[in-house]
Amino acid sequence: MNLRYGWTTGACATAATTAAYTALLTGEFPDPVEILLPKGQTPAFALAQEELAADHATAAVVKDAGDDPDVTHGALIRSTVRHGVPGTGVTFKAGPGVGTITKPGLPLAVGEPAINPVPRQMMREHVERVARAHGGTGDVEVEISVENGEELAKKTWNPRLGILGGLSILGTTGIVVPYSCSAWIDSIRRGIDVARAAGYTHVAGCTGSTSEKVAAAVHGLPEDALLDMGDFAGAVLKYLKRHPVPRLTIAGGIGKLSKLADGHLDLHSGRSQVNHDFLASLVDDPTLAEQVRTANTALGALHLCQEAGVPFGDLIAAKAKHTADNVLKGAPVAVDVIVIDRAGTIVGRA
Repeated sequence: MNLRYGWTTGACATAATTAAYTALLTGEFPDPVEILLPKGQTPAFALAQEELAADHATAAVVKDAGDDPDVTHGALIRSTVRHGVPGTGVTFKAGPGVGTITKPGLPLAVGEPAINPVPRQMMREHVERVARAHGGTGDVEVEISVENGEELAKKTWNPRLGILGGLSILGTTGIVVPYSCSAWIDSIRRGIDVARAAGYTHVAGCTGSTSEKVAAAVHGLPEDALLDMGDFAGAVLKYLKRHPVPRLTIAGGIGKLSKLADGHLDLHSGRSQVNHDFLASLVDDPTLAEQVRTANTALGALHLCQEAGVPFGDLIAAKAKHTADNVLKGAPVAVDVIVIDRAGTIVGRA
């Protein structure tokens, strides 16, 4: 099945800004409005709202994320453009539903609107193009807002990254690739950046909320040292190799961590499977090994080993640590692993 690509919030904000500035200079909103993306594509966007006043113009675009399960799919991205002070160029303002940076470590200064560098550059270039075409100065204030953005932001990493009050305006290519999970991986990287900027020497990559609670309780870690890595163990390890923090705890359920133990860096069920032959190879007793091989789940294998007095969780943790150490080879990062069951009970450590 061919999945449909979508557009980033940055592309939508650029389209809305282009339409609004054009209307401010000419009195007419281009609809649809065409923009040029960083890699040369020229998508056209229908306008969902238009408002023209003496001192400003507002245009809005509904974000279409294609077939990607994006929390901002269907969000209304609005741009209000006003004439700015001569010589100031394009200045950016966070409207309702767009966050503000409150912690160091992100690619924007504290106090700035959470409009990322590439979308800012796209908007500057389009403002310049409109100014050239219609005799404007290009000195404008661009206020970006997202309807219901503050609520939507609660489903993202923004609160933990110190981006408060709403969403971030994101995108590097303007295009959302379905199921690339690039936004999640980008959030992992930004989480590491924020932890490093805060001076933390210990972070935890956790597969879910239960393992987060366990890692925080075991090591006394603050919320912004916890990385919601989900299935993306590789993203955490590869970024920490280049941007090290002295200590990393990996915490997760036995199913996902048995895949890490087997050498997989993407723990999603659609992209890696629990390998029961591998699990059986960890057990010395031939009869028990065969039971592990035919167990329905990694958790089932754990229960069999627990009854036999075999420290199966510790064996998984040790192999998972070995995988992590191999990725981090040469980086000054010490790794420990915590394996839990569904109830959040620790069943293995390394």
